[in-house]
Amino acid sequence: MTTATWFILLGSLLLVVGFTASYIKTVPATSAIVYLLIGFVVGPMGFGLFHFNPLEESALLELLTEIAVLISLYCAGVKMPAPVTFKRWRNPLQLAVVSMTLTVGLVALFGYYWLALPLGAAVLLGAVVAPTDPVLATEVQVRHADDPDRLRFALTCEAGMNDGSAFPFVMLGLGLLGLHDLGDAGWRWLVVDVAWASGAGIGIGILAGCGVGWLVQKLRTTFTGSEFLESFLGLGLIAFAYGISLLVDAWGFLAVFSAAVALRHTELQLAGLKQRYSDPTTGEMQPGEAPQAIAHVHQGSLLFNEHLERLAEIVLVLLIGGSLFWDSWSWRAVGFAAFLFFVARPISVHLGLLGSKAPIRMRNLAGWFGVRGIGSLYYLMYAIQHGLPEDIALELIHLTFVVVALSILVHGISVKPTIARFWRSRKSLS
Repeated sequence: MTTATWFILLGSLLLVVGFTASYIKTVPATSAIVYLLIGFVVGPMGFGLFHFNPLEESALLELLTEIAVLISLYCAGVKMPAPVTFKRWRNPLQLAVVSMTLTVGLVALFGYYWLALPLGAAVLLGAVVAPTDPVLATEVQVRHADDPDRLRFALTCEAGMNDGSAFPFVMLGLGLLGLHDLGDAGWRWLVVDVAWASGAGIGIGILAGCGVGWLVQKLRTTFTGSEFLESFLGLGLIAFAYGISLLVDAWGFLAVFSAAVALRHTELQLAGLKQRYSDPTTGEMQPGEAPQAIAHVHQGSLLFNEHLERLAEIVLVLLIGGSLFWDSWSWRAVGFAAFLFFVARPISVHLGLLGSKAPIRMRNLAGWFGVRGIGSLYYLMYAIQHGLPEDIALELIHLTFVVVALSILVHGISVKPTIARFWRSRKSLS
């Protein structure tokens, strides 16, 4: 495709999305399905107007997916309710740590014994597909911070955290392949990649988010009438927290999500407002004040970043559709996707939530809506850029792209009717 053709394609798609946004909300499918199908049509599975080669363009795809995930993590973080309490965040923490670790383990076993992958490649595959996606899971994300739905909160918070907590397992897989130093008996991996990088990432994010929130409030009270470009402040916070994390070898995804959560928490606290939120056991809204009186940074920057997130989704899903051939849909790849969706994810969620008070219906839905997407592509491109052997890289690209495409289709078709039925059943019992 020529540059002119690309502009015409993207421009036409953006116009269609802009004109049909309200209609797409009424049909039992997500917008990502539309982008993927268009990618199929113009790509090798259709008219063959273009073919995107993930292996040859891994550096470009790594950058694009990295930016998309960072923006999405920020959008998810600033919609998290405040204050942050362990009681409310317990289930998401269990999903993001325990369930994700179990998913990595189950996929690694499947990859090693069934797919005959080397152990390091099997662990890496588990790390790539284990995190749920904050970019493509729009329909199961919280709509706003006052959203009382516990399922959407748990899935959004899980996606925000496990896009960072998967990184140690990526490094473990690379280490088992001889591409990363794990240290004697794995001590370096445990100390540096797990403890330091995770803890430092969260700490950097909290300090950055609190600092920006405090500074904005201080300037507003000192210089009355001062105005800010909230969108720039939001992007600046993303870049600053991520850059500092990279500088000290911390996980930047955790830093950005933590910074967004801390920013909202700090702004509400300094403004003397209380967030309205639902009780984690009953789901009923508790009294508080809706934080609409002041134009906060987290509010002003959210809309702009959500538009950037949508634009990134369009481009990247198109590239996914343009990467697949008809013979990409092998039984090997489809069987692996089925194992992930119907076995690994549900088992991991139910085991991870043992001891919690989460209702069985919520556990079942959380086990199904483990959407895979842009985060998985980023981790895979990251591994390729760190020297992954070509034969292993091609195999993991094959498996991962089919998993992501099937996730867009299967989860995208089922999400709206399933969520609607879930809400109707809740209302009938209330």
